[in-house]
Amino acid sequence: MSGTFIFDNKSVEMPVKEGTIGPSVVDIGKLYSQTGMFTYDPGFTSTASCESKITYIDGDEGVLLYRGYPIDQLAEHGDFLETCYLLLYGELPTAAQKADFDYTITRHTMVHEQMARFFQGFRRDAHPMAVMVASVGALSAFYHDSTDISDPKQRMIASMRMIAKVPTLAAMAYKYYIGQPFVYPKNDLDYTSNFLRMCFAVPCEDYKINPVLSRALDRIFILHADHEQNASTSTVRLSGSSGANPFACIAAGIACLWGPAHGGANEAALKMLSEIGTVDRIPHYIARAKDKNDPFRLMGFGHRVYKNYDPRAKIMQRTTHEVLNELGIKDDPLLDVALELERIALHDDYFIEKKLYPNIDFYSGITLKAMGFPTTMFTVLFAVARTVGWIAQWKEMIEDPGQKIGRPRQLYTGAPKREYAPIGKR
Repeated sequence: MSGTFIFDNKSVEMPVKEGTIGPSVVDIGKLYSQTGMFTYDPGFTSTASCESKITYIDGDEGVLLYRGYPIDQLAEHGDFLETCYLLLYGELPTAAQKADFDYTITRHTMVHEQMARFFQGFRRDAHPMAVMVASVGALSAFYHDSTDISDPKQRMIASMRMIAKVPTLAAMAYKYYIGQPFVYPKNDLDYTSNFLRMCFAVPCEDYKINPVLSRALDRIFILHADHEQNASTSTVRLSGSSGANPFACIAAGIACLWGPAHGGANEAALKMLSEIGTVDRIPHYIARAKDKNDPFRLMGFGHRVYKNYDPRAKIMQRTTHEVLNELGIKDDPLLDVALELERIALHDDYFIEKKLYPNIDFYSGITLKAMGFPTTMFTVLFAVARTVGWIAQWKEMIEDPGQKIGRPRQLYTGAPKREYAPIGKR
């Protein structure tokens, strides 16, 4: 199948490729050689940068699939490590494969002891995301025996190490931020319970795992594990295309995720709810949101990809209620504001016309705050969850025989060629 394009009265045939599901794509790989022109697509919103078998999104229908499995089924019936296995290997594990995978990840959660001294080089009030960018990148210095990307065994060792150690580094970043001693991981705990303990346990008393909170955070991790070719994933792939080691590539992804337009959206949504404060103030802010001349924007509504209800938001809404009920938070003003805003968004013609449905960030911020995490940790938790998606995407790219180093083109609008003048004649 192909399409015919006409440039300056010259007819050019371009191959059309079809995926398993979703829209077809026009292969413009030879466009420049045949026409002398590039395409112009700021933000790459109409450009497929790769071929992938990992995640599928249909924004118009509100669909998110990991390796073909609906996100709601995975979040409802599975756990995060099962999702990790699925993203990495392409299939859900058998009982024996799951047990072996869990065992391997659990026994790689400790980090090199010298990492503790590495942390001491940061200011005591360093932002946890700054610490994460540096510490994950530093893993390549501590585990340089798994940085040869041409070796499949080393690639898998590095993948396992990051899935296992990034939560430990995240907990260390949090503990350093609040001035508490680091807590070592425990092999008899599941992935998410272990992380919660490393974050909230203190040496002076025993820490009891709350299964409701552990399950809620595990579900949050599943919902954020991958999201197709977003900004941070594209950053990981672009970094990896140069042959950079996997630890550096994931550190690059974390740096991109730090941007408020990407990973910081749930923090922004929480700040907005706090600004509104009470339900009676909502009409004023709704009016401001509808005013084109007012810079105020409702955070947590709408999505660049989803033009329907974010499928992850439905699961997060239920999870939020479970956490608040478990903690005895019955009259949370932020939740009251959130629920009323949701009701308005689903019934108001303005929101319906513009398809501004609540997204996952709308609820996750409330949930994480209730669990005891400060807003500075929200994006860190996002990075913990997304690590496996980044690794799966990086691994798929490295193993693609058609992989090339990323080299986007540009439309140059600067000065034309001109002659250099000596400084005295300028």
